[in-house]
Amino acid sequence: MIITFIGGGNMATALISGMRKSSGPDLTIRVSDPNDEARNRLQAAYEVEPFTDSAKAVSGADIIVLAIKPQVMTRVLKQLAGNIEPRQLVLSIAAGTTIRTITKTLGNGLAVIRSMPNTPALIGHGISGICPGKNCEPHHIKQAEQVLGAAGEVVLIDDESLMDVVTAISGSGPAYYFLLTEALAVAGRTLGLPGDVADKLAAYTAFGAGAMVVQSDAGAAELRRQVTSPGGTTQAALEVLRSGVFSQVVHSAVEAATSKGRELAND
Repeated sequence: MIITFIGGGNMATALISGMRKSSGPDLTIRVSDPNDEARNRLQAAYEVEPFTDSAKAVSGADIIVLAIKPQVMTRVLKQLAGNIEPRQLVLSIAAGTTIRTITKTLGNGLAVIRSMPNTPALIGHGISGICPGKNCEPHHIKQAEQVLGAAGEVVLIDDESLMDVVTAISGSGPAYYFLLTEALAVAGRTLGLPGDVADKLAAYTAFGAGAMVVQSDAGAAELRRQVTSPGGTTQAALEVLRSGVFSQVVHSAVEAATSKGRELAND
């Protein structure tokens, strides 16, 4: 199998790293990126074939991964136009870029899957939502799952309009957890803890709680109830969070990220 990554940034690196660990020697990985440092780094670390010409890089590939920012998508698609074959899968991980936008330039008959991985893929704990276009066959979905599954979990989304919600929850979501972890650490410092102790307590608490949610069948709401003793310290803290409309703020944040994703798509 030959996989070509258009773009050699962090997410491409995470996927390439995961595939090198999980795939056999018959896998060929190509990377096309105008940045010399990015190409050289990936070639040295993962034995990829480096390219500066995207049209040449996709020739003969089975899967083409568009690992680029939405702002440069139009330019890159124009470079690839006329060079993609119907048998090839185009897998996009660009936020806000619709399947229609991609096929409008590359060709309506192509198999295109839109996806949204997230940054925990860098440590093998990512999750990606994928939405297949109308020309995709079951084997195309399996190919996308193979690429994205190398760095975490994969969920299938049937309605493309919901991909912006996926982006808002899992794509942007790590930043929300980072902010909460940061706020916990700051509170600890303010109340007298040494900085390094506050940072470690906050970081490991977030890490452990996240692992519990993933590994438990109970769900986040039930786990919250289990650690909240009536009249205890946790209940006192949760009452403050609820009085400050914590849930509504989170909902509004996700709505804002969803709206921004749809705005990028319209641009």
